[in-house]
Amino acid sequence: MKKHNAILAISMSATTLFSCSDASGTADGYGNFEATEITISAENNGKLLQFDVQEGDTLSKAQFIGYIDTIPLALKREQLQVSKAIISSKSKGVLSQINVLNAKLKTGNINKDRMQHLIRDNAGTQKQLDDVQGEIAVIKSQIKSVEIQNAPVVNELKAIDVQLKQLDDQIGKSKIINPIAGTVLTKYMEPNEIVSFGKPLYKIANLKMMQLRVYVSETQLASLKIDQEVTVKIDDGAAMKSYKGRIRWVASEAEFTPKIIQTKEERTALVYAVKIDVENDGRIKIGMPAELWLKNNTQN
Repeated sequence: MKKHNAILAISMSATTLFSCSDASGTADGYGNFEATEITISAENNGKLLQFDVQEGDTLSKAQFIGYIDTIPLALKREQLQVSKAIISSKSKGVLSQINVLNAKLKTGNINKDRMQHLIRDNAGTQKQLDDVQGEIAVIKSQIKSVEIQNAPVVNELKAIDVQLKQLDDQIGKSKIINPIAGTVLTKYMEPNEIVSFGKPLYKIANLKMMQLRVYVSETQLASLKIDQEVTVKIDDGAAMKSYKGRIRWVASEAEFTPKIIQTKEERTALVYAVKIDVENDGRIKIGMPAELWLKNNTQN
């Protein structure tokens, strides 16, 4: 994840960023809009068989948009299943014994829960619960005994099960599922191209809620606080269009300043970054300049 970086020079001529300014005064800060951008990358290797994405598309969260070829993984999985079947057939019923004992253990745990409920309702005795717990202990001991006697076979079967789980995970990750609701900014790949793990597929950002990064002086910090409602203005032809914004973050350190500040005049020249959430009506674009007004001034 990364932020769209916009470098804004803070100077006496900052108001020239806009075609007009409010006649009642000057803005309290100037900056540019940005959005949180996420680059979606491939989680598997292979040919990109389907990829239903175009730049500008609006995608929903968890939307299926394509997949990477899974035939090699499916064949490998089938081979492991055959190996497991061969080992199981040579194990003299080890696997079936363990399955039977596991089924008994499951039944024992159900009976244990039932007896605990009966005891709480004064409908059962502690001896009945102790008997059930004793049966469970015996079954666990039997399972352990079978596994010890047939450790090589059991371990080999367990190893194959782990490999099957790994393949299932890889097959699942061959599906390209969009992680957040947003708009596709950039498309990096096309169908039938070969992708590798970690290779970027597309970039997406939620453009419904934009962030305005503005810079304010040190003397203005006292009038700023998190979650404060402010006015944001953008250039709208011959006028300025106003939006409601909410301060989300204020930098703790100044930017673009010398390390040693000696005079009061120099201290007031310090600038601090501030991020403001603004709901987008479709007109706000990444990189667009804007003004911050702290006073409740809604004139356009």
